[in-house]
Amino acid sequence: MTPIELYLRYLRVVRGMSARTLNAYGKDLERYTAYCANRDLLPETADSGAVQHFIADLGAEGISSVSVNRALSSLRGFYRWLMREGKRKDDPSSVLRNLKTKRVLPSFLWEQEMATFAQLPDKEGILWPIRDKALILAMYSAGLRISELSLLSINTLEKNCLSARVRGKGDKERFIFFSEEAGRSLREYLPARSARIKAEKTTDRIFINRRGGPLSVTGIRWIISQYGDRSGLGKHIHPHALRHSFATHLVNSGCDIRMVQELLGHSSISSTQRYTHLDMERLKQAYMKAHPHAHAAFSGDLKSISLRSWPEGTHAPAASCEHEKTENV
Repeated sequence: MTPIELYLRYLRVVRGMSARTLNAYGKDLERYTAYCANRDLLPETADSGAVQHFIADLGAEGISSVSVNRALSSLRGFYRWLMREGKRKDDPSSVLRNLKTKRVLPSFLWEQEMATFAQLPDKEGILWPIRDKALILAMYSAGLRISELSLLSINTLEKNCLSARVRGKGDKERFIFFSEEAGRSLREYLPARSARIKAEKTTDRIFINRRGGPLSVTGIRWIISQYGDRSGLGKHIHPHALRHSFATHLVNSGCDIRMVQELLGHSSISSTQRYTHLDMERLKQAYMKAHPHAHAAFSGDLKSISLRSWPEGTHAPAASCEHEKTENV
């Protein structure tokens, strides 16, 4: 096996990286290998000049700064691994810094918008309403990733349907909580689920398709898109937007950022801190709407202001503190 193949195996076996992340790293390193081969170099022995020229070429090709930074991250990880394995004494990627990227706030729904969206299965009567309502509320009230929701097992669900165990990124297990409304919807859905499951297609997955098989990630994405198209909210609603909404509502209600990190299953606090920017954006909007001289005087710098509560009528989730049509969803 080549050093890069050994490194990717290390990421999969030891680090427990997801297939999606491994695929992204693999493509970056494959591209770097081809770049080195065209210059009679080996990736494991290339110097800092080769790394610099490779990154410069990516930028010259018009590749986004986010993708360039990911490629650089892939190279950093590879060379640090070589150093730990004693196969190299230096990191040729250490001389490079990440490109500046424009901060993009994640798509999310405000509390009332989320309440409206969660009621759509009852009102629209499409697909499988009793399952879809449980799916939407479970995903939102626990802040689940789409992959986590797809793999959610009935064996890890507590009897009252208000909590469960889930495995997230890096095969890390965490405890999640469902709101009372989500728990009630799950309890109503489970008997219908049992009636759909056939002996030859038994599965422990909570969410299944109409034929009784486990509901795939693609199927979940399509379900959310169908209700998003009918919502009338004027927003692009996708599965991760429900997770973003969960985190945003917790931050808005004053939940400690470390607790939000635990509930989301983030390994780094920096991944969670972006939701504080959403909090500040909402404060900016409230200021612009309420202050009589806001448009003339507002400077856009609200970093020194804090807000612990919002006007009456907003609600946090009740947790503890491209679409492709798919058949049989």
